[in-house]
Amino acid sequence: MLRLTQSTKLYTKVIVMKKIGFIGLGTMGAPMASNLLRQNYEVTVYNRTDEKCRPLAEQGAYTSTSPREAAEEADVVITMISNDDAVRDVYYGESGILSSLTDGMTVIDCSTISPALVKEIAAAVSAKGASFLDAPVTGSKPAAIDGSLVFMVGGDAAVIESVTDVFNTLGKKVIHMGPNGSGAVAKLAHNTVVGINNLALAEGFAIAAKSGIPADHFLELVQLGSAGSKAAELKGRKIIEGDFSNQFSLALMLKDLKLASSLTDGIGMPSPMLNLAKSLFQAGASEGYGDEDLSAVVKCYEAWIGQKIGEQQKQ
Repeated sequence: MLRLTQSTKLYTKVIVMKKIGFIGLGTMGAPMASNLLRQNYEVTVYNRTDEKCRPLAEQGAYTSTSPREAAEEADVVITMISNDDAVRDVYYGESGILSSLTDGMTVIDCSTISPALVKEIAAAVSAKGASFLDAPVTGSKPAAIDGSLVFMVGGDAAVIESVTDVFNTLGKKVIHMGPNGSGAVAKLAHNTVVGINNLALAEGFAIAAKSGIPADHFLELVQLGSAGSKAAELKGRKIIEGDFSNQFSLALMLKDLKLASSLTDGIGMPSPMLNLAKSLFQAGASEGYGDEDLSAVVKCYEAWIGQKIGEQQKQ
């Protein structure tokens, strides 16, 4: 009898994990970097205040002394910075990212900044042979922690595809908005709606509370009726309980509304609701609520009606 034997080779697929440089470890950036570490990416972090790097270093991150150093050995550089001035310094400063970019690197900026600055940085990154995506997010601190952010991205579709693994680690959805700058515009339009919705919720609460309706009853109505919104879902209980611990600060919302107002001025579009929202969040900031959650704007209404929103059910 002839026995035929077959030699079988076992192939192992080797997945090469991207090296990540992560710059900006604030309310959103720190949990995002933490999620990358949990998925075994090699992450080098940088933040202007060193103490914010320590928890991530304990989780396994490398630390750096400058944005340039954080980006030097990275395949992907992610920035999550608070405003235009800080972003400009991180990219263009003496120890900025641009000085360390090389061919084939991808830079993802998740900050909420002006579309004009986004386009400027995209051109500077491209001149270095690297790729740039503006990829701001929706979803506040809880979504950053559990990896359920939604990214609105401006840039080339092929570049987005090349970093899908990174996006999937940090969020649940990527929406391609168009070329560079489109992500930034989408974020400002989105946060215009967020700001207005939160003010609508606060104003409704104030009307109900001043008229003697228990706040929890009113919230139940809002959530079951046509007034339901993410604002009610995420901020309703915080308002009733007077819990203004920061998930997304009032100061950052005001900053975004100012950027959105500049954008609408630039494109010649009237935006009366946006400008009213900006004024009301400015009032909240003037009262000292800037570092609290954006829902703290309801305290302006509480001052106007002379009572706390949650006061009725405590009686």
